[in-house]
Amino acid sequence: MPRYKLTIEYDGGPYEGWQIQPVAPTIQRAIQNAASKLNGQPTTVYGAGRTDSGVHALGAVAHVDLIKDIREDKVRDALNFHLNQETISILDAKVMPDDWHARFDGRERHYLYRIIDRRPRLALDAGRVWRLPYPLDADDMHEAAQALIGEHDFTTFRDLNCQAKSPVRTIDEITLLRAGAEIHMHIRARSFLHKQVRSIIGTLVEIGRGHRPISFAQEALDARDRKACGPVAPPDGLYLMSVHYDD
Repeated sequence: MPRYKLTIEYDGGPYEGWQIQPVAPTIQRAIQNAASKLNGQPTTVYGAGRTDSGVHALGAVAHVDLIKDIREDKVRDALNFHLNQETISILDAKVMPDDWHARFDGRERHYLYRIIDRRPRLALDAGRVWRLPYPLDADDMHEAAQALIGEHDFTTFRDLNCQAKSPVRTIDEITLLRAGAEIHMHIRARSFLHKQVRSIIGTLVEIGRGHRPISFAQEALDARDRKACGPVAPPDGLYLMSVHYDD
């Protein structure tokens, strides 16, 4: 059974996240339904990670095993045909070794969070960027974020319902910069805790608006207490950009 690596783009707004749930629509359920139609039998799709309800992706990764060899572009196009009623697009399908795994072979996840700090409401990007009606200091946010790079206990930035065995994670990069009218946060790590990225950006926004000093990020991290976290940012502005592998 050939194994295919799928690179996926989706608008997460209509879905209750990646992982299959009993009733609610999810990204994984939609792709599995498409793969099952292509395969002619029930088929499981394995994702590189879970995104929360409302979170988007420009380069999510999953893998699927098919019962026969099909040309890579045909797999992509057939899955997209069966996904034509969804806000999901398969960008690429690539044959991989039988033991390759989308989740366990992943070496780094890259997320982007988009903020726009303007008073007028969003006419075009509603649901795809976090609008804040007050100015933010992106430089202060970037400076504060550097305290979070490296291996730390991220209990403060971990959702109370997080199922990870350990709160320790290693962040490789956090960069905040102005991108036209927006502020973009790029963050890279091998893996993340439940709502970790949204907790971090919510904390940095408190600094950017001048409600907290630059030291607030370090203080929140050191507290190892969920109550020390700033407000959790909404999913609207969060995008899984890519998953990196050794190959």
